[in-house]
Amino acid sequence: MPSRTLKPFQQVVAELGQYPEDAFHFVRNGLSYAVEKIHGSSTPAQLALFQLLEENNIEVSELLEGHAAGQLSPQLAGALEAAGGVEKFNRHVSGQDLSWGLRDYAIQQWGLLARTVLARWGITRTIDLGRIVFAMVDNGYMQKQPRDSVEDFRDVFDFHEAFDQAFRPGVPGVEA
Repeated sequence: MPSRTLKPFQQVVAELGQYPEDAFHFVRNGLSYAVEKIHGSSTPAQLALFQLLEENNIEVSELLEGHAAGQLSPQLAGALEAAGGVEKFNRHVSGQDLSWGLRDYAIQQWGLLARTVLARWGITRTIDLGRIVFAMVDNGYMQKQPRDSVEDFRDVFDFHEAFDQAFRPGVPGVEA
């Protein structure tokens, strides 16, 4: 199950041509933040399975396809079982959840300046986040479910309201 060769990250950024490389790194790091916020920390068995996949150059989608077809090696099948099976291993987040998670991550990183930093990178709407995500998905740097679409990121929230609301007294904001 060898995976495809990835384009250099800088090439993916250049081909989309709308956002700087820092914006891509922000989204990539923010995905981890959102996944942990929604699913909790990875278990040692899940981390071991991720490491096994990385060592063998196997993408998560390939693991899941092999499992569905009953074609996993005994080592991979055992590691997947130890990680809690497909249901526990799949740590997918929707476009809407990722948008909110990236908002929270930006506020955690930059506080009141979060919206300003993102705007400087050209990210002023949630669809901008989706374009970055799907540039990485299309080039093998992130995974998606078959039902996922860039449209899942359209109009999830208004940036002005979502970022400013986090700092209004008495209004639930983000977790520190």
